[in-house]
Amino acid sequence: MVIVNGSIRLDKWLWAARFFKTRPLATEAVSGGKVHLNGHRVKAGKAVNIGDRLKIQQGAYSYDVSVLGVNDKRRPAREACLLYEESESSITARGELAEMHRLAAVGSRSPGRKPTKNERGKIIRFKRKQT
Repeated sequence: MVIVNGSIRLDKWLWAARFFKTRPLATEAVSGGKVHLNGHRVKAGKAVNIGDRLKIQQGAYSYDVSVLGVNDKRRPAREACLLYEESESSITARGELAEMHRLAAVGSRSPGRKPTKNERGKIIRFKRKQT
């Protein structure tokens, strides 16, 4: 159930909107300066109201969201996504960063590692052809 009027603590809203798995993690992120409310660094107990803008930094990913609803209980993800609206620029920036991470992971095998089963088979076949 989404509450349309009222306010809630920032850490509780972040937890209910499923940005963080636990409230202590949300509190730690707010205290560490990873969450900004309306462009300002705030404490975890600051009240969040409908219409507020949040900038949330999670690792390399950044979310720029607008608060659409307030809920004090953690609900399923389908209901949690109704509490906020993410900006288009934030969505595209996260998508591009995820794609860069995916492409970087493809070529991340180091030459000093053991070959995989598939690679060992190719090496054995190559050596057999040479003799």
